[in-house]
Amino acid sequence: MKDFKVLKFMDRFKGLFKSFGIDYDTMRKILQVKLTLDGRRVPTVMNNNSYKNEGNSIKKSLGFYILLGLVLVPFVISNQNYLFQMSFLFGILMFMMMTILISDFSSVLLDLRDKDIILSKPVDGKTLSAAKTIHIMIYMFFITFSFTGPSLAVSLYRNGFLFFIIFLLSIILMDLLIVALTALLYLLILKFFDGEKLKDIINYVQIILTIALSVGYQLIGRLFDFSNIMNIDFVPKWWQYLLPSMWFGGPFELILKRNYDPHIIFFSVLAVIVPILAIIIYVKLTPTFEDNLQKLNSSSGIVKAKNKGFNYHLSQLACRTKEEKTFFRFATNMMKKERDFKLRVYPSLGLSLVFPFIFLLSDFKNEGWEYIASSKLYFNIYFIGLMIPTVLMMIGYSNKYKGAWIYKILPFNDTSAIFKGTIKAFIINLLLPMYIFESIIFMIIFKGRIGLDLVIIFINIVLFTAICFIILEKTLPFSEPFESANKSGKFIIIPLFLTIAALAGVHYLSTKIVYGRYIYLLILVTINLFIWKKAFNVKIEGNHSPQ
Repeated sequence: MKDFKVLKFMDRFKGLFKSFGIDYDTMRKILQVKLTLDGRRVPTVMNNNSYKNEGNSIKKSLGFYILLGLVLVPFVISNQNYLFQMSFLFGILMFMMMTILISDFSSVLLDLRDKDIILSKPVDGKTLSAAKTIHIMIYMFFITFSFTGPSLAVSLYRNGFLFFIIFLLSIILMDLLIVALTALLYLLILKFFDGEKLKDIINYVQIILTIALSVGYQLIGRLFDFSNIMNIDFVPKWWQYLLPSMWFGGPFELILKRNYDPHIIFFSVLAVIVPILAIIIYVKLTPTFEDNLQKLNSSSGIVKAKNKGFNYHLSQLACRTKEEKTFFRFATNMMKKERDFKLRVYPSLGLSLVFPFIFLLSDFKNEGWEYIASSKLYFNIYFIGLMIPTVLMMIGYSNKYKGAWIYKILPFNDTSAIFKGTIKAFIINLLLPMYIFESIIFMIIFKGRIGLDLVIIFINIVLFTAICFIILEKTLPFSEPFESANKSGKFIIIPLFLTIAALAGVHYLSTKIVYGRYIYLLILVTINLFIWKKAFNVKIEGNHSPQ
């Protein structure tokens, strides 16, 4: 088994670990196994990477974090306002590290197998807890220093060795604080809720991380003008003491600027004391934390019958046949409850929700609201359609794919009801709420003059959904494992993007003609009725097709 360099470095502190009553040799062997297994784990940021199984995905992700860390460099170039610039930097850094820890290392922090397998051997709980904490800290430091690597290097060159040392120590203290706070947050959740609630929270944090990484670099350049932000004066407020990012900005102002303002001194004290206290409290509460982890194997146990609930009434309104209504409800439940499906699909929904506004920002910055309100930039809402091919492809996959045997014993041979009910569930449960939300904001921005255009856009998107279904490979809903999703061809998505661009182009031309939009709307409704009647009459060949 590979002997990692980080373990060789830890060997120098063997005596320190033993002084705390930790069996160092046993802890080292546990860490060696864990670090070896980590080479097979895929970070959240590489979840959709088709090459993720080639080599060590975690090492590859570090390169991505180094590139992403360039966004922090502007904050260390200037030396005008250390408190503001470093508070801003640590605000971004803490958000990133907190979400990465929750999304990628919750499986480590919340692992029950260690307790069941390792503690059954002659290993004491203190040694196992130390191994788990150090395991997380190792990768947290790797990721943190990858993300902060460019700014650390620039700070050393630009601001000198003292600034570099303060920055380095602050990063270490920040990591200690994040690990302790995350564990204590989990403990608090497990104290009052069951394991399912915690799993849901982790799932949504993973989704937020994916969206934030994807659009963050787009927003930073558009939202902030870095030429003037360093001239902001510090005005102390009581709520600033609740912001850890402000704490970590304090030592730079205190030591480098020799600013002995009581607020600055207090920020600096908090930056040192709170992380240390937090990690001590975490260590003390580790036995309680491990006991509460058993809740991850349990749920509330309360299952409420909802035969006549909202989902049922939606199916009655949206679907015509009994079979179609059944699969509408089935697909709705899967889309709302399956965590891996949400992790792969919801980021696409989030991106589609954000992109129309991203492209408005440049025009707002240059021209202002009046120009936007009188323009035709509302066509940006067509970007919502870009996520449809991805979602339709993902509908065929599930972690519960082994249950697809049910398709074999269905009492009917017509698969159109399966597909039509599933696609309608997607439109009504995922697409429509997002479109309504976006439309309300666009109506406000464009002063209510685009109501008819929004109706046309939605009907175009519904038509585009049916076209995507016709062109894409057909797979029965939730019948294949997610592992095979990366093997499917994705080049067909580009022509589909051209399709929705063409629909938007015809819509734009219709606005140039008197009554053109009304004529186009009538044509669209007619085409939709025809396409939706014919599109789903398909036969599926394969193991899961109904017999």
